[in-house]
Amino acid sequence: MLRIAIQTKGRLNEQSIALLREIGIDVDGAKRKFLSKATNFPIEVLYLRDDDIPQVVANGTATLGIVGMNEVAERGCDVDIVSKLGFGGCRISLAIPKSEEYEGVEYFNGKRIATSYPNILEQFLSECGVKAQLEVISGSVEIAPAAGIADAIFDIVSSGGTLVSNGLKEVERVFESEAVLIANKNLSAEDRELLEELLFRIESERDSRDKKYLLMNIPTASLEEAVKILPAMRSPTVMPLAAEGWCSLHSVVDAAELWDKVRQLKAIGAEGILVLTLDKIIA
Repeated sequence: MLRIAIQTKGRLNEQSIALLREIGIDVDGAKRKFLSKATNFPIEVLYLRDDDIPQVVANGTATLGIVGMNEVAERGCDVDIVSKLGFGGCRISLAIPKSEEYEGVEYFNGKRIATSYPNILEQFLSECGVKAQLEVISGSVEIAPAAGIADAIFDIVSSGGTLVSNGLKEVERVFESEAVLIANKNLSAEDRELLEELLFRIESERDSRDKKYLLMNIPTASLEEAVKILPAMRSPTVMPLAAEGWCSLHSVVDAAELWDKVRQLKAIGAEGILVLTLDKIIA
């Protein structure tokens, strides 16, 4: 049986539980539980602090983990990163008081920087040839300059709203992060087989994101041009209609390209265009 460690609470907890449910794995998301088993897949979920997850996966207490790439990099634990999950996106940035002038990373020479990510920051500063004093604190890093603890901060940024509300401005984006699936390096053959099934499901769910399914009626004479507009996964599905000279065309497109494709298709005579949301794509 696999054991997967996920964050106890917060946005990453909710997104991890949602992912498991999207790929057909039913788990109890009750926040007061420490360990829960899935009812329809050989996996149990271990709820932990995010900064503990890389360590418990590395030492084999958990087989797998869902955690931010920032935590993997900061902890330096020896684990396999088996999949990027496409959610939980954020960055770790350097920020300074908004009243300060900033002309480059040399600004931080001799400065005190408050952070919960000293290892990532030390590597960045070393690569830039900057010497600064690190003040390692946990929680509420953004208040450090106002409290006189530090001159600047190095912390997670999502929207930037927290920085603004604390009189700070982002000046250097240092580390881009998202949720990743990590695995212990010494999986048994049985666990590897289960992991492959899990990855297959995750890939199918991920492939369906930001995709739209198009159905339309189109003149048969325009079919060749329509196929050029819609180069589906293999080729579009084409079916004849009862009306002579018309056919039905089905295809999958990227959501970002939807309206441009629709405009081109209407220009060559497409009618009755239906746009549907996909649930899964099984390649």
